[in-house]
Amino acid sequence: MARLHLSRRTILLTALALLAIGFVTLTLASSRWLRLGRVDLTADHLYTLTPGTIHIVRGLRAPLKLTLYFSEHATRDLPQLRSYQQRVSEMLQEMVARSHGRLRLQIVDPVPYSDDEASAEGYGLTPISGGTNGERVFFGLVGSTLSPNADADNDGDGDGHLPGKTLAIPLFDPSRETFLEYDIAKLLYELDQPSKPRVGLISSLPVQGNPVIGEEPWTAMRQLGQLFEIKTLDPTKLKGIDSDIQALLLVHPKHLPADTLYAIDQYVLRGGHLVVFVDPLAEMDNTPFVNSSGVTDDHDSDLPKLFATWGVQYDPQKVVLDRSRALRIELADNSSMSHPAMLGLGQQELNHDDVITASLQRVNVSSSGFFDLLPGTSSRLLPLMQTSTDAQVVSSQRVRESISNPANLLDNYKPDNAHYVIAARLRGQFASAFPERAGETGHLATSGDGAEVILVGDTDLLSDRLWVSYTQSMLGQPQLSALANNGDFITNIADNLSGSSALLSIHGRVSSQRPFTRVLALQSVADQKFLAKKQELQRELAVTRSRLSELQPAKAARSDGVSAEQRSEIEQFLQRQLEINKELRNVQHQFNAEIDALGLRLKFINIVLVPALVALVGLLYGWRRSMRSRRRV
Repeated sequence: MARLHLSRRTILLTALALLAIGFVTLTLASSRWLRLGRVDLTADHLYTLTPGTIHIVRGLRAPLKLTLYFSEHATRDLPQLRSYQQRVSEMLQEMVARSHGRLRLQIVDPVPYSDDEASAEGYGLTPISGGTNGERVFFGLVGSTLSPNADADNDGDGDGHLPGKTLAIPLFDPSRETFLEYDIAKLLYELDQPSKPRVGLISSLPVQGNPVIGEEPWTAMRQLGQLFEIKTLDPTKLKGIDSDIQALLLVHPKHLPADTLYAIDQYVLRGGHLVVFVDPLAEMDNTPFVNSSGVTDDHDSDLPKLFATWGVQYDPQKVVLDRSRALRIELADNSSMSHPAMLGLGQQELNHDDVITASLQRVNVSSSGFFDLLPGTSSRLLPLMQTSTDAQVVSSQRVRESISNPANLLDNYKPDNAHYVIAARLRGQFASAFPERAGETGHLATSGDGAEVILVGDTDLLSDRLWVSYTQSMLGQPQLSALANNGDFITNIADNLSGSSALLSIHGRVSSQRPFTRVLALQSVADQKFLAKKQELQRELAVTRSRLSELQPAKAARSDGVSAEQRSEIEQFLQRQLEINKELRNVQHQFNAEIDALGLRLKFINIVLVPALVALVGLLYGWRRSMRSRRRV
């Protein structure tokens, strides 16, 4: 029996040793070769790529090289930035693992005065100050396409490819972490496109200027033309919209023919990306209010048939005012006043959970309309820009009558205590507004579930006068200065919509930062203690100074100008100051002790208690099995 028991014990120990060796080997192997089999156990699945990103990564047509520039040495004293770098690096590595060899990642530390630093600057990366010893910190991504070349390897990575098209993310800003996956996926998508995305334009306003009379395109359109190929469409001849139009801008639609409306309708139902700029009072509309035939034109625009079908409520005769966001304008008599119909929408009015408006600081609009949903519609309206609650709706006629004296708009002003949506995404499943054309070839009756249209209730925001200032340089050349982010707003819309449906499906995520709520609570308590002591010290300083001012040297003053009473007061103050400083240090020590105690408790739970409980359960289970085996013997 003893020999049998010893044999079983030896077998058990050997089995445990083999299990330990196998576990370590399997762990190392899985971390090295089985990356795709990893399980994301984070609360918000921070390390799980969305289906849209996986679609883009797996569908890359050409190999891409990614170079992550991060100043490792210069960020030794910046733990938050180093933590975010690890987050960025892990997401990039996950994309590389999913790319079937199409992505190659290189991480570079651009130390000062090195070729790597010069390379980072050459690619347009944005350095930030505040690194160790005042060094500049680079934290950006450069992506380039690689062209097969068996005979040359000039990019220095030994892969036999030459760098081609290059794009960059100049700076990974931790405040933009929620859009990290979108920004990287967008870079990959743009690198994989052979040419500029094509954007269609239908406009009744002179946004493209007039070359015949030397009129330049509006700055927003010039800025858009640097990134996209803009194709102007003639609404009087339009029968259909080509599939190569990745986004369509419809600016101030007025009296569009039925065929044009039908072409737009079918374009949206096919999954096309439409942006509609309408306006109850387009101030840049230069058509006469009353023409020679007596026909009136209120300079408004609308899409009544399409809007009604999509479930959009919009009144082309209503303008929204907001006196708390009114822009200050110069009047003819050189005076100035706040114009309640001209609004400067700041961060509180912009949706910072949407990639289009997330990075914008301010957008200026003028005499704009607003949107809502019709009762019973199944569509969703996701605001991009909205007013404050200090807003009121008035007729566009009243705004026109107040052009010379905008102060009239403030007469009997009564805010509606509601947010009015000036720009929004409209999502849903849309039906065709032309069911009578169901018999035509290729007609679509409904869209897919993911149809989307962007609505903007103002056209004046496109014009230079609301966001651009021109100054003259020393060489006599005009220089542009942006007063608001109107141009960025338009570019972001086109940038977002011109991407693939996979890119559009990538939405913002929660931050990876997980604050220790208990630590923050202790910090708050300590801060309150410090604040109370600080206020107490400030009060005593004020009382002492007041007392000293009363005790100015008088007739009984000593030769040095300070009386005995003053000396005593000063000594008492200095003594009390020392005592308060000591109390402040004691509070800080108590706070540190509480934090240390909390840290020790957490370490004990994670390192000792939980493993001990697991081991105890294992021992109990082994003991029970051993007892059962002995009974059987």
